[in-house]
Amino acid sequence: MAGHENIAAFEAKRGEKMIEVKLRFWTNNISEEEGKVKPKHAWTTGIVRVEGNRSHGIKPGEPQTFNSLLEIGLAVEKALIGAGITLHTAKRMRKYLSSAPPHTLPHSK
Repeated sequence: MAGHENIAAFEAKRGEKMIEVKLRFWTNNISEEEGKVKPKHAWTTGIVRVEGNRSHGIKPGEPQTFNSLLEIGLAVEKALIGAGITLHTAKRMRKYLSSAPPHTLPHSK
């Protein structure tokens, strides 16, 4: 997001230095008994949400649903974007990522 580059850094409180994304799997209707859960069993569907964090100015985000394990990455991306979070490329990823200008990307017009 534009404008985040000029935000001043400051000391975060203990427990608020990291940004937390919570992943939750549905467990309903797996047990044959109404209202009970089957321990250590879950569906491949659920929700992802960004947890609130005062040091980062993050309010709890809207949950993003996923309907298969392959959709978890997209749900995480939507949750991060919705919370206005900017990610920075880790050193290992720089080995295979390009810094090509956006107008040269295949999906740009």
